[in-house]
Amino acid sequence: MNFFKAAFISLSALCLALPGALNAQTMVKFATLAPDGSTWMKAMRQFTDETTARTGGRVKFKIYAGGVSGDEKDVVRKIRLGQLQAGGFTGVGIGEIAPEARLLDTPFLFKNAKEIDHIYKTFDADFRKIFESRGYVLLGWAEVGNVNIFSNVPVTKPEDLRNVKMWIWEGDPIAEATFAALRIKPIPLSITDVMTSLQTGMINGVYGSPLSVIALQWFARMKYVFALPLTNASGAVVISRKSFDTLSKEDQKTMLELGEKYFRALTLASRKENEQSVGILKKKNLIFTEPASPAVVTELERAGNEARAALVGKLYSRELLDKVEAALKAFRASKK
Repeated sequence: MNFFKAAFISLSALCLALPGALNAQTMVKFATLAPDGSTWMKAMRQFTDETTARTGGRVKFKIYAGGVSGDEKDVVRKIRLGQLQAGGFTGVGIGEIAPEARLLDTPFLFKNAKEIDHIYKTFDADFRKIFESRGYVLLGWAEVGNVNIFSNVPVTKPEDLRNVKMWIWEGDPIAEATFAALRIKPIPLSITDVMTSLQTGMINGVYGSPLSVIALQWFARMKYVFALPLTNASGAVVISRKSFDTLSKEDQKTMLELGEKYFRALTLASRKENEQSVGILKKKNLIFTEPASPAVVTELERAGNEARAALVGKLYSRELLDKVEAALKAFRASKK
């Protein structure tokens, strides 16, 4: 009798548990600085909608856009605490997770989009392993785009920046090394404090991609744009390994496939919209200035080399730097 009673209880428990198991859901709380309605958020919502559909509702998302969850460092901290599970990051957030990947953000590393695509493709597996070793899964690269310096005084050479109250993203080692190599002392602030500081006159110089500067409305406080890009800013969408591992292998595969699909498309769309944004900025009467001479370009490239060397042992190894630079050199030689 005890045997049948125990079997009945076990069977009842299984029947009660089974519906929940069959309909088990993973809620992914995702945060980013990207404003709702922006190109980045449109791509993210396309990704989340199709992921939810393709997984039969087993994976759902709650999105916190526009910095409502704080700066990127706040978002990384919240992911580590389990308050969030995923995020869309620029280089600053990426650096909190996988500092080695910040090599891709160093100044004057790339000369064109083909070089960027080649290096990202060549080293994709290496960087994915680094993310995973830190407890994260890379869902896809989402390039922010070429970064320009915006100011209220014309800039045609590094010395001109000494007349600018230049902002620097507080705690960003790439920006710190870049401006140190240019012999500039910028004003460190959180990105969420930039607009207020522009309005009060605390700063009168910023940097960012044309698209992001328009999205953040910083352009309205600017008069000049230095046309030569300072760098190409990386971006990435990641999910915590802990959350990713709760998914079935099928759902993991779906998420990675859709990440590749949508975030590659986002990179291409971002490039196109950054080009269009240059036209918009010109219509808004912002003046684009060029380097004063070829010697200035050489000087800036020297500063880029100095900044990269200064970060060896702090963010990435000499071995990784040498590999990336060698791959770039070989790629350029193959195109000549």
